[in-house]
Amino acid sequence: MSPSPPSPEPSSALGLSAGPNPAKWFTEEVQPHEAALRSYMRGAFPAVRDIDDVVQESFLRIWKAKMDRPVGATKSFLFQIARRLAIDFVRRERIAPFSPVPAAVAAAVAETRPGVAETVCTRDELGLLARALDALPNRCREVMVLRQIEGLPQKEIAARLGLSELTVQTHVVNGLRRIEEYLRRRGVGGNRP
Repeated sequence: MSPSPPSPEPSSALGLSAGPNPAKWFTEEVQPHEAALRSYMRGAFPAVRDIDDVVQESFLRIWKAKMDRPVGATKSFLFQIARRLAIDFVRRERIAPFSPVPAAVAAAVAETRPGVAETVCTRDELGLLARALDALPNRCREVMVLRQIEGLPQKEIAARLGLSELTVQTHVVNGLRRIEEYLRRRGVGGNRP
């Protein structure tokens, strides 16, 4: 009788989190690193003006990665994502720094009315986005409108709605995922790599 093959290591021993509840994974393994990530970003990349955007995008990208495959070494992976985003931001700023155009020059070249095709496309896109927002659960929709449309910071949303900042963050991530799925089902957006 041949020896039996060794039993595979459990995913937890490998540092992988392949559990069935990605929201729980996000809350337990990603969000606890938010303060350290913000601190790291401020120290390592002082040229990045909006740390909130980098953190939000990092959360979104790690969430998408988790949907595609198990994510090991969550903190390291999160910081690597944020670092790459910050480097890209700094690189773009060096290549094409933002410099405001004088109002007189902008007025001379700016077309004041959008074209018919642009107007129709914009109206269709806004309608589709409105339907995607309407499909969200009430609290998630409320958070998404305040964060993504009104541009309020998480702290203010949390205070206004009586929620923790982590709960607001979870609603934003879940809302973005649901809207992305809604749009993808309707043929909008590209395929994930």
